[in-house]
Amino acid sequence: MNKTILIAHRHAGVRDRFAAALADARHSYITADSEAAVQEAAADRDAPISLALIDLGLAQDGVAFVRALREHAGRALPVVVFSGTVASADQVRALLSFNVAGYVNEHAATPQILPALAPHLFPDSFNRRASPRVILGIPVSYRSGQTIAGALTLNIGKGGLAVRTMTPLAPDTLLQVKFRLPGTARDIEGDGRVAWSDRKVGMGIQFEKVDPADQGEIDAFVDKGH
Repeated sequence: MNKTILIAHRHAGVRDRFAAALADARHSYITADSEAAVQEAAADRDAPISLALIDLGLAQDGVAFVRALREHAGRALPVVVFSGTVASADQVRALLSFNVAGYVNEHAATPQILPALAPHLFPDSFNRRASPRVILGIPVSYRSGQTIAGALTLNIGKGGLAVRTMTPLAPDTLLQVKFRLPGTARDIEGDGRVAWSDRKVGMGIQFEKVDPADQGEIDAFVDKGH
């Protein structure tokens, strides 16, 4: 299904890279480089947008910016924030109150862009678990034996996370993961086990051992996202 995506970022290079990836998948897009342009696009009822990719730095108050965006859209418009524009953990918590739980790396390579956005564009296809999951596109690294790899997360829950990769590990494989939640300054590390594996989607990792403080941080993030 074709979607229309708003790409709002200060830098033309980011807008162009994301636009090219979406165009290759035959999605429509609208670009914006200012707060006013974003609100105008959101309020256009003749060309409703399906998803908004937002640079919080386009406005002095990023949280108020997202609130106004939703108001102009007149509906619960899905919003994904460029992770590099997040100023603090407090800002992440405030955004979660608006059910903004999606983040994407603006420096992602072109082949990674569509996989990172897929859970936001087609959420029903990624609801693999009954437990609460927050859609989240952040870098994660993992290691199993001599295999060391990096990927982008699809979502995260209190008990694990899903990652997008074309070379998933086999179910029940033990591995170590490392990632950093948006708005935080330190990495979370833990041991996990591959719960499911699908070459068309990626793999799910179930947490086996996580430091209690890190688990508390994950739990709080997921709770605020629902």
